Amino acid sequence: MPSPGTLIIVATPIGNLGDISRRAVESLGHADIVACEDTRVTAKLLTAYDIHTPMLAYHEHNAARMRPLLLDRLRAGHIVALVSDAGTPLISDPGYKLVEAVVAEGLAVTAAPGASAVLTALVLSGLPSDRFLFAGFLPPKGAARRTEISLLAAIPATLIFYEAPSRVAAMLADLHSVLGNRQAAVARELTKLFEEVRRGSLEELAAHYAEAATPRGEIVVVVGPPRASDQKEPDEVKIDRLLTAALAEHSISEAAALVAAETGQPRRVVYARALQLRKATEAV
Repeated sequence: MPSPGTLIIVATPIGNLGDISRRAVESLGHADIVACEDTRVTAKLLTAYDIHTPMLAYHEHNAARMRPLLLDRLRAGHIVALVSDAGTPLISDPGYKLVEAVVAEGLAVTAAPGASAVLTALVLSGLPSDRFLFAGFLPPKGAARRTEISLLAAIPATLIFYEAPSRVAAMLADLHSVLGNRQAAVARELTKLFEEVRRGSLEELAAHYAEAATPRGEIVVVVGPPRASDQKEPDEVKIDRLLTAALAEHSISEAAALVAAETGQPRRVVYARALQLRKATEAV
């Protein structure tokens, strides 16, 4: 049993309520309060295991207001369990700010690990898992999204993203245009009744989701690392790729400065190429 004044990070099921560790169930039962993303969702879990621990909502809209209250509880010696709606807390939610505050106070933090959509999608993708980067959600707007993807392009690791169903087709198209035709996988409704993992090249996946109906459920996109040929990209091709992404967000001068700094090329050379690309775009 955790000692008084401990924050427990508890992983809850992604799908089936039975997919929860014994340690997680015991942690929820021993806690004095459960801080959760949505009390309605967590109530179903607690009811299923006959747990009667009081709940308190803690999510991105009230986190700044609730953190001091939770810290007061911990200082008073209460055990606080932190859960999300599904999977492991702190992955793309405000839980890390609570842990940061608890650590700063010198209070205890422990975890009851379990399900994680990120790791589940990675192991189901069939892509290299020895090195990976979870990049969360990409920007919703196309230009900003392509710029962000270009910054991740050279990372020698499998990339993992969350994405909203309504944006997955556009996101895959942008991944293909910036990263090339890497192998990838789209995982949907992991561990649930309608779990689906679709594997293929980015070109194939982009084409499929452009034609298919908008998918339902929570989506994780996994993209393989750069191939050896990707790492040997000619300087002029790389500069054009980076400039195209930068020009969508910045002026010619700003884009040239950013790309020159990233590639080490003379700014005047990059600026001249940026002018050519801008003129070619305007001529279309």
